[in-house]
Amino acid sequence: MQLARIEQLLVGRAVPFTRPGSHSAIAKQPTAGPVAVGSEGLAGDEQGDRRVHGGVYKALHHYPFDHYHHWRAQLGHSPLLEQPGAFGENISTTGLGEADLCLGDVLRCGDVLLQVAQTRQPCWKLNDRFGVPDMALRVQQSGLTGWYYQVLEPGQLQAGQMLVLEQRPFPGWPLTRVMDVLYRRTLDRAELHALAELPLVPNWRKLVDRRLESNAVEDWNKRLQGLADA
Repeated sequence: MQLARIEQLLVGRAVPFTRPGSHSAIAKQPTAGPVAVGSEGLAGDEQGDRRVHGGVYKALHHYPFDHYHHWRAQLGHSPLLEQPGAFGENISTTGLGEADLCLGDVLRCGDVLLQVAQTRQPCWKLNDRFGVPDMALRVQQSGLTGWYYQVLEPGQLQAGQMLVLEQRPFPGWPLTRVMDVLYRRTLDRAELHALAELPLVPNWRKLVDRRLESNAVEDWNKRLQGLADA
């Protein structure tokens, strides 16, 4: 089943960012022609902090251009929202959102095979990028986070290719349900146990196990504001 057409592929270099010692490649730019994609993403793309960005479970970030309408209504005119790349995405499409994909979905795009590995957990760099102190929290609460792919089979990607759904092993877990557990029904033990039955990426496995063990939600301050854990 064809899901969407890649409208733009985007890459960025890591450069000094807003806070002392910080770096970011959030300012992605479109790239033309075929681009090699391997286990850690597109050729020419970088991440500013490899502790929390990049790696095999965050090889490619997909952010729907449809979401920009919401942010224009929220934020008013912003040059950042005139074209894809504002949210650090590698893949920009229209007509495909978090409700249309499930965790673990396998997508074919040309000779590349991708798997939906996780949704984005927004961080403070969005605050500084947009000049909005609670932008990361707004993205989290909106559910318009985008998602990450793991690359199962490398190859080449380019704008104009179609993303085709090949497998849906967990049809009961649309990304919207995943985010509901992560950010709203945070201590719903039945949902946490159900989520724990899935083959989660390591950081999510740790998150779910800790919530079940402690019956408490992890502190989000460091991620959302760049603050030390309380």
